[in-house]
Amino acid sequence: MNQSNQLKRRLKLFHVVAIGIAYMSPFAVFDTFGIASDVSSGHVPAAYIVVFLAILFTALSYGKLVKRYPAAGSVYTYTKNILNPYVGILVGWVTFIAYLALPMINALLAEIYLSAALPGVPSWVWVVGLIVIISFLNIFGVKLAASVNLLLVAFQFLVGTVFIYLNVRSITKGPEHFNSLNELFPSNMEFSGLFGAAALLALSFIGFDAITTLSEETVEPKKNIPLAILLVASIGGIFFFTVTYFMQSLFPDVSVLNDIEGASPEIAYIIGGNLFLSIFTAGALFSVFASGLAAQVSASRLLYAMGRDEVLPKRFFGYLHPKHNSPVPNILLIGVLASSALLLDLRGATSLINVGAFTAFSFVNICVIVTYLKTKESRSLLYTLGHLIAPLIGLLFIVYLWSNLDLYSITIGLIWGIIGFLYLTISTNFFKKEPPQIDFDELEVS
Repeated sequence: MNQSNQLKRRLKLFHVVAIGIAYMSPFAVFDTFGIASDVSSGHVPAAYIVVFLAILFTALSYGKLVKRYPAAGSVYTYTKNILNPYVGILVGWVTFIAYLALPMINALLAEIYLSAALPGVPSWVWVVGLIVIISFLNIFGVKLAASVNLLLVAFQFLVGTVFIYLNVRSITKGPEHFNSLNELFPSNMEFSGLFGAAALLALSFIGFDAITTLSEETVEPKKNIPLAILLVASIGGIFFFTVTYFMQSLFPDVSVLNDIEGASPEIAYIIGGNLFLSIFTAGALFSVFASGLAAQVSASRLLYAMGRDEVLPKRFFGYLHPKHNSPVPNILLIGVLASSALLLDLRGATSLINVGAFTAFSFVNICVIVTYLKTKESRSLLYTLGHLIAPLIGLLFIVYLWSNLDLYSITIGLIWGIIGFLYLTISTNFFKKEPPQIDFDELEVS
C-alpha cells in the first residue's frame, strides 16, 4: 500500500472524544426538551435513561467491530467485509446522507440564530459563512479541527453547568421541589408516552458512532476508538439526564410556557434574564459550529474510504493533501453540497439524518450478530450475551425507531437508496466487478 496515500495517526483519545461529543452536540438537549416533555407528560429524564440504555447496546456493537476493522469507512467497511461487498457499498451510500445532512442542519440553525440577532444581514451570508469556515479548518488537518472542537465543547459544558446552577437556585427559592426517584417514571404504568419521547430523543445520541471514521487517524485505534465510543455516549447520556432532571423539576408541566418548541430559551430567560439568555444563545451557536465541523470531518473520511476502494473515482475521492494529510476534494465537495441548505428546510434535513443514522445503527448490530453466527469455535455464555443478545436488543430498538419515522422520511430514504442502487449496478457492470479489499494489517502498522 502506498504509504504517502494513507491517513496518519495523529489523534489521541481526548481528540476523538471531543470530535464525538461535538458531533453529537450537547445543546441538542435544549432543542428537544419542550416537545419531549409534552410527549412524555413530564418524564424527559426517564426517557433519556431508556434511550441511553438502548443506544448503549449499539455502541457496544461498534466497539466490537472497530477492533476487527480499524478503517476509516465505519459501517461501510464492516458491512462490506462481513455481509457482502455490494451491500456494504449500498449501506455506505445510505449512511453518507446523514453525514451530509448534519452540516446542512447546522448551517440552517446558524442562519436562524444569527438572522434573529442581526436581521439586516442577508440570511445566505450565515449559511455560506459557516460552511466556508469549517471547510477551511478541516483542510488544515484533523488535529486542528479536533483542537477547535475541544474548546467549543468545553464552552458548551460550561454554559450547561451554569444553566443547571440557575435551575437549582430557582428551585430552592421557589415553590418547586427536586423530583424524587418515584417521580422520574410514570406512576400509572402508562409508558407509551415515555417510549414515544425516547424515540424522539434518540436523535440526541446521533454522532457517537461518527468517530469510527477516524480509526485510521487515531493512535491505538483498537483500544481508543471503542473506549471513545463508550465515553461519548456515556458523557452525553449523563449530561442530558442531569440537565433535563433540573429543568423538569423546575417546570414539571411545560404547558405553562409560552412556546413549548422554544422552551429552553424561555427557561434560560426566566432563570437568568437577558444576560444569561445571550450567553445561552452563544452556546447554541458554538454547538452548531462544532457539530458542523465534526460532521464534515466524518463525511470526508467516509468518502475517502470509498474512494480508496475505488467504489468512487479514486483520483478525486481517494486524494490526500501531501502536507496536511486531509482529503481536500472531499471536504470541498461536502461544503458545496451542504450549501444546498439554502434550498432545504429543517424537516427535510432531519429526515435525511434519521434515515442515514438508523441504517448505520441497524447494520452494525446485524454485522455483530452475523459474526457470532459464523463463529465455529465453542461459545461461552458471556460471549453469547455480548455478541448475540446485546446486538439483538440494540437492533430491536432501532427497528422501533424505524417504525416511528414518518412517511416523508421513509420516502426520501427510498429515493436516495434507489439512486445508490442504480449507481452500484452501473459501476459494477451489473454486479460482475467486486471492489478491492482493504489490508487491515497494513493499516494497523502505518
